[in-house]
Amino acid sequence: MQGVGGGREHRRYVEHVSSQHRPAGIADSQWPADVEGLSVEPQEYRVDLERIRFSSYFARLSDVTQVVPQTGVGPVMHNRLTHSLKVSAVARVIAAQLAGRAAQHVEFMRGNRGEDDAIGAIITRLGGCDTIVAQSAAHAHDLGHPPFGHLGERVLDRVARERLGLAEGFEGNAQSFRILTQLDTLGRDFPGLNLTAATRAATLKYPWTRGAWVGVPTSTRPAADRPRGVGVDVAGGAEKFSVYALDVAEMETALAPFGRIADGVQTVECAVMDLADDIAYAVHDLDDFTRAGVLQQSSVAGEFRAWLDHAGALATEADDAVAAEWRTPGRSLELLWRRLHAKDSWIADRDAFRAAVRRVSEEVGQTLLAAPYDGGIDSERSVSDFTRRWIDHLRTSIVVEESPHVRSGHVRLNTQAWHEVMVLKFVHAHFVLERPELAQPQRGRAKMVEQLAIGFDAWLADPDDAGRAPRRLLEWADEATEAGFAVRRDRPELLMGDTSDAGMRRQGRSRAILDYVASLSDQQAVTTYRALTGGVTSE
Repeated sequence: MQGVGGGREHRRYVEHVSSQHRPAGIADSQWPADVEGLSVEPQEYRVDLERIRFSSYFARLSDVTQVVPQTGVGPVMHNRLTHSLKVSAVARVIAAQLAGRAAQHVEFMRGNRGEDDAIGAIITRLGGCDTIVAQSAAHAHDLGHPPFGHLGERVLDRVARERLGLAEGFEGNAQSFRILTQLDTLGRDFPGLNLTAATRAATLKYPWTRGAWVGVPTSTRPAADRPRGVGVDVAGGAEKFSVYALDVAEMETALAPFGRIADGVQTVECAVMDLADDIAYAVHDLDDFTRAGVLQQSSVAGEFRAWLDHAGALATEADDAVAAEWRTPGRSLELLWRRLHAKDSWIADRDAFRAAVRRVSEEVGQTLLAAPYDGGIDSERSVSDFTRRWIDHLRTSIVVEESPHVRSGHVRLNTQAWHEVMVLKFVHAHFVLERPELAQPQRGRAKMVEQLAIGFDAWLADPDDAGRAPRRLLEWADEATEAGFAVRRDRPELLMGDTSDAGMRRQGRSRAILDYVASLSDQQAVTTYRALTGGVTSE
């Protein structure tokens, strides 16, 4: 089908069927151009937002782990749905600030304002910033997360590459884009949600394939000169990526209207979404850990105090010596600083890091956790006040650059705020994710996801019983296989692994299995696993 237009509002397919998200009696192809007084882009973007909100993939996020499963510490924990809503709220505020600056530039260009807005001019040249697009991208950014969040993501990637013959593996960001453009449906005669180019582009946090970085030596592109998320695996390719080879044409179509955005760089609205995701993760999830009693004041304050008191001496120790004693208070923070400096020397600054450690120590270790959370009004006010102050601080610590560093984006945090977010994320990683008591249930969930993928692979390989596999899985296998052969014919350089006829059929089947398993919620994964295996794990 032929697409509509070629700008930011461009949709991949022409729509002739009316929609519940448009005025009654007006077909999609007629609206809003034939309705007096309606602006095309904002209305089209609102349709995008509603389509994502109505998606079953979006509803599913209410039962997908954010950081720690809700069953692990109580019902107060965020899930991927509540996290996405909060990312959307933060993104809306940041995007509104930038859209306001762009509007001031437009008024200057029209002669209605005496002074130009330099930031607004940059935003306009880069393709604009719409608050609804940023919200839509935030709603969509986690759609591809499989059961049990990042744990399930890592397992599916490993199983795909080691057991299923799919060298490209699995990546949650690429899966989100695949859902929006291929797997979800509006009940029409085309795949995906048919979103505007602006919204599709705004979900591309890592606008490249895994294979694009295969064979790129670290001698010519060291970690500090590679885009954030690529990693240094020369043989395996990019660590993070937003599109599979099967969906590259969709990425190219989405990015086509943004001629001023360089290859491998996020659009403005995507950078806003990415920044909002970082802020929400760094700040909002601390609500959970505080209310659930996961964070302990003594351990948090001890780690921060030890580094602040002994930073000079720690700086002289060898990397191996610091790493060997990482459990000793202060040394994990020192390791964090060294990782930041190694990867992001363009912004990492020892004095800014020290100031960030001091601020987070005071506000988390000495204020937020000063008294145990008891569910009372004072405790709740303390948590809410902490969140409000940090959100207000971070959303106003924004830098806009027309020519950003390769590891940054057009919209980023200023130097001090960037260090503060890194330290807040450290609190999550060190004091929550590395807790020993989480290891056992995590291993069980990892085994469950692994055996789901392997079990469905064995089922589809069974000539006597494959036809009784879930209908959606069978249909997806056919579609993915057909798409793979099309890529081999038209864009063979995009493919990884075995590209023989048998290899392409294997890859198509494996991609469909990953699509299917990743579409399950946490509870659906448990139920499906028990049904598929009888609840017995195999060696």
